[in-house]
Amino acid sequence: MARKYNFITLFLFILFQSVFETSHSQGGGGIAVYWGQNGNEDTLAETCATSKFSFVNIAFLNKFENGQTPEINLAGHCSPSSNTCRAVSNGIRACQIKGIKVMLSIGGGIGNYSIASEEDANIVSTYLWNNFLSGESSSRPLGDAILDGIDFDIELGSTKYWDVLVRNLKSYSKNGREVYITRAPQCPFPDRFLGAALNTTLFDYVWIQFYNNPPCQYTSGNTDNLKNSWDRWTKSINAGKIFLGLPAAPRAAGSGFIPPEVLKSEILPVISKSNKYGGVMLWSKYWDEQSGYSDSIKNSV
Repeated sequence: MARKYNFITLFLFILFQSVFETSHSQGGGGIAVYWGQNGNEDTLAETCATSKFSFVNIAFLNKFENGQTPEINLAGHCSPSSNTCRAVSNGIRACQIKGIKVMLSIGGGIGNYSIASEEDANIVSTYLWNNFLSGESSSRPLGDAILDGIDFDIELGSTKYWDVLVRNLKSYSKNGREVYITRAPQCPFPDRFLGAALNTTLFDYVWIQFYNNPPCQYTSGNTDNLKNSWDRWTKSINAGKIFLGLPAAPRAAGSGFIPPEVLKSEILPVISKSNKYGGVMLWSKYWDEQSGYSDSIKNSV
């Protein structure tokens, strides 16, 4: 009996430790990652099987405006026009079973999207609800899995009416299942596109892109600009948790890559003191596979 008891105890300890490490690290934060923009990266299920990530943003729904039929682009992973992206539902569920939140990211650096009016915001929110969240539609691009929320990576188009879209989406949380709202702004403050939307205080997670913007990012030998920008963001917006968004490899962005040792020794010990600190966001899963960046930092985040 003693041997059986010890075996069960050990099994439960390992199971608990595995689940805990999926969403936590020694630093108390988690890692978010963008997936979907390179067909040579791991599948969604394989991504979550690593247990390194707390959040996965499926990128991108990059076409929606003025009543045009929205389109999702998952690079080489699948083809929405032939309905092969519906198989992504299996990956979504595999992630969620492990306690990982999976969002649909709308926008991106390339696309044709905008919100032209309050009516347009209502149309887009209804579409997102019925096709990716808990609503119903016969044409769900990613199949019948229910995503945890919507991520806003808005870098183009109008600067108006995003707050209407955010309020509409968050209102669906009243239907019994939380709809998480997240945002990936560039680090210059204030947010050019979603400044009004961020003031709604409805964002659960904000992963700020501290790259491709030299005045507020890390440059060799200088961490002050990044730290000052982080301080301004965390003191100025009312969001659940704020993440440090970084390129996962030198080639993942035009500038802003932080060597892991610099991040762990000079930056994370400072920014993690904020009660809004949530962890690190990486662009992207493909580049993380090339560099092993998440492996280098996961125990310090």
